[in-house]
Amino acid sequence: MAVARRYWEDSAAFLETLLAESSDPSAALRRYPETFRWALENQNRICLCSFMASEYDDLPEPVRTEVQKFAEVNVAWLSKVLSAANTVSSKESEPRARAIFAAVTGAQLMARSRSDIALYDAVIASYRVAGLLPA
Repeated sequence: MAVARRYWEDSAAFLETLLAESSDPSAALRRYPETFRWALENQNRICLCSFMASEYDDLPEPVRTEVQKFAEVNVAWLSKVLSAANTVSSKESEPRARAIFAAVTGAQLMARSRSDIALYDAVIASYRVAGLLPA
């Protein structure tokens, strides 16, 4: 539980730093996939909470809560930044944020299963072309 909590807390802090250091919210959105790419760069690893989420039914309840919090933190940050960037309306920001989070974590899982970080990059690029992520 403590490891999962520290993971989402560190992720939340990084996301806030990313936004603070970016010239505009759209720039922060463009950099968001980097947060998941780093795990792949680190010996083809996957995000800890994504890994734990895949075993959700077998986790103790306190760990489940922390794993859910990781997703909530990411979706809340994305929703806030999408609204700030005027990418979507405030009503559409949370559904779009969930879609982005699911898509990016899915791209990470695909790339990991093939030990191919170039696949991750290609999938993320396709999200940009489709308009899910800003170009």
